[in-house]
Amino acid sequence: MLFLYFYSMKSSAIGIFDSGIGGLTVANAIKNVLPNESIIYFGDTEHLPYGEKSKQSIQIFSKKIIDFLIKKECKIIVIACNSASSATENYIKNPLKKTSIINVIDPVVAEVIKICKNYKIGVIGTKATISSNAYEKKIKTLCSNAKIYSLPTPLLAPMIEEGFINETISNTIIDNYLSNKRLANIDHLILACTHYPLIHQEIKDYYQGRVNVIDSANIVANHIAKKLKAKDLLNNSKSTKHHFYVSNYTKSFEKSAKFFFKETIKLEEINLFN
Repeated sequence: MLFLYFYSMKSSAIGIFDSGIGGLTVANAIKNVLPNESIIYFGDTEHLPYGEKSKQSIQIFSKKIIDFLIKKECKIIVIACNSASSATENYIKNPLKKTSIINVIDPVVAEVIKICKNYKIGVIGTKATISSNAYEKKIKTLCSNAKIYSLPTPLLAPMIEEGFINETISNTIIDNYLSNKRLANIDHLILACTHYPLIHQEIKDYYQGRVNVIDSANIVANHIAKKLKAKDLLNNSKSTKHHFYVSNYTKSFEKSAKFFFKETIKLEEINLFN
């Protein structure tokens, strides 16, 4: 019986959630790094963007989604949203120790502290993430002399959700934020929102090689791979099955999911919040 249970855990899915399409960048990176793993994704499209919500609201939404993913017997759950990651720390209790709950902040911080001592590090993200000071607190705890410069960039996530990428309007908004004196003379820039990898190239183009732009998606994916390997929970089967759930069906989300996963997507609307 123990062997059968252990085997089922190996074949269980990786659970991932975000308020919208941003978490798909993390899901896609995980799919590329771990092609044998099945994924259950929940997009809380009814409440996007989380960055404009109160901490208490984000906590309530996140707990309900995590409970849903635990019921789906996910072997690991990824909070693929910086706003939710910062708001739920010390709030989410893990009722089943067999299911690890991973945020997207800690893996990035672990990478950043390798280069924190002699550099100026910028952080851009939603109002919720930046006001929490999560990155600054965590980095300075491990590297007290780090110089961190944070700037809220609230228009970027909704801009991306609406599909304004690599266009005049998106370039104008990006340029306006990045030219802020708060980010002057930085050496590295942390993209502290899982939406932002979708405009990674535009941000790199702005800096023209002067700044190292840190994208969290691949960092998180590699962290998940190491975590599953350490627990001997990597799935050896090549038969994968991905499921996508949303709290409010939108064609734009379905289109984005198809774009990332390059396969027919069955999008199921489910209400967790009544």
